[in-house]
Amino acid sequence: MQRTHDDPGLAALKAVEQKLRSLLLQGLAGDARAYQDFLKGLSAHLRGFLRRRLGGLPDEIEDLVQETLLAIHNQRHTYQADQPLTAWVNAIARYKLIDLFRSRANREALHDPLDDDLAVFAVCETDASDARRDLSTLLAQLPDKQRLPIVHTRLEGLSVAETAARTGLSESAVKVGVHRGLKALAALMRKTP
Repeated sequence: MQRTHDDPGLAALKAVEQKLRSLLLQGLAGDARAYQDFLKGLSAHLRGFLRRRLGGLPDEIEDLVQETLLAIHNQRHTYQADQPLTAWVNAIARYKLIDLFRSRANREALHDPLDDDLAVFAVCETDASDARRDLSTLLAQLPDKQRLPIVHTRLEGLSVAETAARTGLSESAVKVGVHRGLKALAALMRKTP
């Protein structure tokens, strides 16, 4: 569903972003209490964001929230005050999700599509389409034996067996393709400015 400028939900999301951005900037200026409030407020949004994508893995959700908050803390000096907080947080959360997917590449527990809206708290209406376009561009750079297993298992939610039947690859080749493909995607993402 596309949000319009007079959508009350969009206004609420903008207010949340403004509040969290203000707390972060105060924290970066030395206000420890504001920074603590920023992390606490952001963690609630991260939990909701990750729960929608990893609902069947409650232990993974909390671990990933903590890893993402730690990455945000460690990279706080890279936040540019003239840029939306959403884009910066989304990038870090996306990298943590990719890291998790890569580490679990040989398991079939994750079936949530990567191409849905990756916004923790969406303000920019183009974030989801930008993420889809970026992912499509990166996937297009992979060979079929890596790209197709990722598309079918991670984006479409098919099982390894279904993907093997659809592509003509063996089940082990599908697993290897996903593993190597996610590793290649992570390398491509590190190269992308």
